[in-house]
Amino acid sequence: MDLKHSRSVQLNDGNLMPVLGFGTFAPEEIPKSKATEATKVAIDVGFRHIDAAYFYQNEEEVGQALRDKMADGTVKREELFYTTKIWNTFLRPELVRQCLERSLKKLGLDYVDLCIVHFPFAMKPGEELLPKDASGKIILEIVDIRDTWEALEKCKDSGLTKSIGVSNFNHKQLELILNKPGLKYKPTCNQVECHPYLNQSKLLEFCKSKDIVLVAYSALGSHRDSNWVKSDSPYLLEEPVLKTIARKHNRSPGQVALRYQLQRGVVVLAKSFNEKRIKENFQVFDFELTSEDMKMIDGLNKNFRYAKMSFAVDHPYYPYSEEY
Repeated sequence: MDLKHSRSVQLNDGNLMPVLGFGTFAPEEIPKSKATEATKVAIDVGFRHIDAAYFYQNEEEVGQALRDKMADGTVKREELFYTTKIWNTFLRPELVRQCLERSLKKLGLDYVDLCIVHFPFAMKPGEELLPKDASGKIILEIVDIRDTWEALEKCKDSGLTKSIGVSNFNHKQLELILNKPGLKYKPTCNQVECHPYLNQSKLLEFCKSKDIVLVAYSALGSHRDSNWVKSDSPYLLEEPVLKTIARKHNRSPGQVALRYQLQRGVVVLAKSFNEKRIKENFQVFDFELTSEDMKMIDGLNKNFRYAKMSFAVDHPYYPYSEEY
């Protein structure tokens, strides 16, 4: 589908996903109430795709914003596209539905539009989001992702979610699911870190060949939460090439980074809790990058990943040891 001019893409299950989404993750130091304010601003500005997760621990606040905006007539439920994610401590098949039901309860919604597996590697179940042993190491466990997927298929059949997909999967992990005997539903999407320093061109090609939509997070670089991202990581929005192209189009480097993804056929998430930026991030449909601009941005790729999840590097389902 031509994302250059379209505001939505059709998923392989027939449902439509808006090509520009609003991300709701925030580092711990940001008060949870900010998520309500920012999500309301995003909806007022025009965002209809809201990307959230059980792990973000702010679905009550985001849900409040959605309900307020539906109550005041700004938006109807069917105009919103809400994504949540099954966290690593719920990957055992018998726990998948419980995670989704907890999200729905916090949100005050009957269903979500998309539910995805947050990461392919599982952690020890329990109330702790990051279960640790006595020495402070995160406790991982092995759950067959095909069993997790089957449990997610049942959630779709129960009407708790309209579409299902994955996040942070490499092509081999996608193939495990696609080649699973008795597969009922293909993943509709794979949400991964993707920006000009990590443009994921091989994974994008692979996903397109399987009719799976690639969704980009950290599309503007990263929020630099010290728990996940090294402090000496490069600032994407300070990149001279992006600044040059932005000046040429009378835009910001962030708008150029978002537009780049849309023109490649990638659904892109923009995360900001700053009102001016939220407005700016939505203004990406009324200009177009030239093929020269696109080539220059492609040339910035250095396979640089902000969030490496190195604690899971020895897990058999650690996704980033593969080239794509």
